[in-house]
Amino acid sequence: MKAFPDNGKTLPDGGKANRRMRERSKFYQMMWGGLSLFGIDLYPNRTRSAFRNLPQFISEWRSYNRLVRDSSQRASLRYFYPVLADRDEPAGNLDIHYWLQDLWAARLVCASGTEHHVDVGSRFDGFVAHVLSCVPVTLIDLRPAPIAVSGLSFIQADATTLKGVDSNSIDSLSSLHAAEHFGLGRYGDPIDPDAHLRFMSSLARVLRPGGKLYFSVPTGLERVYFNAYRVLSTETVLCAMPELTLLSFCAITDDGDFIENCDPSILAEAQYGCGLYEFTKLSS
Repeated sequence: MKAFPDNGKTLPDGGKANRRMRERSKFYQMMWGGLSLFGIDLYPNRTRSAFRNLPQFISEWRSYNRLVRDSSQRASLRYFYPVLADRDEPAGNLDIHYWLQDLWAARLVCASGTEHHVDVGSRFDGFVAHVLSCVPVTLIDLRPAPIAVSGLSFIQADATTLKGVDSNSIDSLSSLHAAEHFGLGRYGDPIDPDAHLRFMSSLARVLRPGGKLYFSVPTGLERVYFNAYRVLSTETVLCAMPELTLLSFCAITDDGDFIENCDPSILAEAQYGCGLYEFTKLSS
């Protein structure tokens, strides 16, 4: 058997996927840039901020054009692109779970010395991008890859059972904030109440003895928000992969605090924490 299914392919740098991504990004920028002029935004706070800042925007636009000496630098209506809420935002917008977990896992992968990393379903523009800066990555996801880039191999497949991937074959493996979605149909996958358990068992199966698995999932009081995601207890995660040994556990609390090298029980009563698990396999 091969280490990966036959439908895996390495995506070259550039090509049609990149052009489509750029065109789509340009369209969304133009669309939202125009709507923001009228204070329309997906988030109520930004909408209020846009209305509040519109008069100042108009005043500054006029002031800028009065000060321009080079006609090529004039702010014309043809390229009107109002961004009205950013002045009220912090330096960079982030989802605290994803930002902290991606940094945590990427640092561990890059420090491990691995020559190749395999990921299942993690954030493309976060963790995967971080790891690509230090090592080639094979990404497995149910949905198609949004862009082609050198160093990235992509396999589009349902990863519930990791069919076609040899047992004990992967040295460096991750799945961040992905297991909670399996079996809920959100991404077009089959409905299966136990899919997340079968997926975690599959991760344990394909990990090579001595290898590392970096895993995260929403953690706390167990429940299902159909069809968005699950919150899992640490007991569920540990029981789903009994053949693995937990090397370290870090937590992101309900308040967004990062707690390093703590006991998993710290998230037992959390509403929506995030458990960060570093596993290894001692034997096959």
